[in-house]
Amino acid sequence: MSTVQRPAWQGTPRLGTSIARGLGLALLCALVLFPFLVVVSTSLATQADIDANGGYVIWPASFSLDAYRQIFDGTQVTRSIFISIGITAVGTAFSLFCTVLAAYGLSRRGSLFQRGLLTFVLITLLFGPGMIPVYLMVKNLGMLNTYWALIIPGAVSAFNVVIVRGFIQGIPGELFDAARIDGASEWRVLWSIVMPLSRAVIAVVGLFLAVGYWNNYFGPLLYLNDSEMWPLQLLMRSFVLQNNVTSTASPLPGTVMPPQQAVQMALVVIATLPILCAYPFLTKHMSKGMLTGAVKG
Repeated sequence: MSTVQRPAWQGTPRLGTSIARGLGLALLCALVLFPFLVVVSTSLATQADIDANGGYVIWPASFSLDAYRQIFDGTQVTRSIFISIGITAVGTAFSLFCTVLAAYGLSRRGSLFQRGLLTFVLITLLFGPGMIPVYLMVKNLGMLNTYWALIIPGAVSAFNVVIVRGFIQGIPGELFDAARIDGASEWRVLWSIVMPLSRAVIAVVGLFLAVGYWNNYFGPLLYLNDSEMWPLQLLMRSFVLQNNVTSTASPLPGTVMPPQQAVQMALVVIATLPILCAYPFLTKHMSKGMLTGAVKG
């Protein structure tokens, strides 16, 4: 009688294998966390610590919040933070609205031009419009030097539409049939059935969109001519790459300016912190939303 051999990933690993996996995971976590530790430590370091460590500090001898005080005392930095928050919130909400509507319409067989529109969406995955046509479109629509230029051109992504469409197709059709028998309209079906059951994929796509809007600096660099309208990422680019910290608040007489390296790293921490805070709340939806949306349909 022959025995069926179980796959390697279903068996119990040996002690040496478990130790090797643990060491590998610990090394990977250290490689990921070490750069962030250096950034945070440098932002809290004094000039003496930075000079003693050659510019980047692993653990400062004395902590200082002067860099953060200077940043938040500066009107331009504070304004840029609120601009980035506004663009991210409005852009994410608008993009999710458009994406869910498009995905729901393309997931329903018999919808008007459903096959043709789906083919058109899939073609855009292979052939992008390019930077110059998008810029000319934004210019001809009169959106230059407006925040709409940062929201509307990238509001709908074919990849996100395909992911949400696949998730919606996985919802049992009996639910739609029962709702229509009860006289529910398409808007009612979308709001009462599709939206509650699609929270996982909506959370995942929303996280992708929010990260994209928050980290976008190339769009503002192209479309915004007024430096007063710059979001945080573009302002941080000016600070870090051009060593320009003149936009922060001027120190009071008798006070010492914080190290420029600390100010730059503090800006990096401020720009990274919102995404780090939002990600843990959406982690439980990541695997369910991505796997179901990718496998179905």
